[in-house]
Amino acid sequence: MRMRKRSNLAPRMERCAGLLVTQPEALRGRWLAEFPGMDRLYVELGCGKGRFTADTAETLDRTLLVAVEKVPDAMILAMERVQARGIGNVHFLDMDAEMLPELFAPGEAERIYINFCDPWPKSRDAKLRLTAPSFLRLYADVLAEGGQIHFKTDNTPLFDWSVQQFEAEGWALSEVTHDLHANGPVGVMTDYEAKFTAEGMKINRLVATKTSATLGTAAGPVPRLRGASLVDARGYEESMAHQPGKEEA
Repeated sequence: MRMRKRSNLAPRMERCAGLLVTQPEALRGRWLAEFPGMDRLYVELGCGKGRFTADTAETLDRTLLVAVEKVPDAMILAMERVQARGIGNVHFLDMDAEMLPELFAPGEAERIYINFCDPWPKSRDAKLRLTAPSFLRLYADVLAEGGQIHFKTDNTPLFDWSVQQFEAEGWALSEVTHDLHANGPVGVMTDYEAKFTAEGMKINRLVATKTSATLGTAAGPVPRLRGASLVDARGYEESMAHQPGKEEA
């Protein structure tokens, strides 16, 4: 997805400044103490335009949702959406997912959402996928035992590859499906998910739970990724045909 640069980004960010945490490292280990009334910490990686962020936050009781997004031109749309609706339990970080252990203490988060991340289809880029083993070990570090990753994607080759990575890294999988909305809408959707579903696209989803067998960064180097290309995988052409194009205003 190519996000159009917004010439008025700075003033818009300023108007939403109260939602942006500019020094999150200082809150490591004390997020819930910093936001009284919150009992749980959930993290969303790549919030995009924020439909899922806002709608999910409104369903959560006494839960702080921290949305991590490295593209400010996308994040501002999510921030404006949350601010316009007066949602008080969401805050945003202009960060990359690889920074998570510097932002959250071990076991501090209870859930991570990963929705429709970039599939990085070429083998040489497999390590950049948000479900690659190196990322899964970062998530294991910041999640409490019993904590979960909720993962959704329209890209079936990416999903099948990700299932393999989760299993190899010791996560317990549940709610695994290749057609989440087969019997009607299920749960909160992202903007693209609603569009894809309306077009008849199938959505893949799983829940991965951290167990005592789940590997974290202390387990040492991650295994070398071999045969990680999605380009030759079954379903690749169909998945790529529905990838979003240029972002609209």
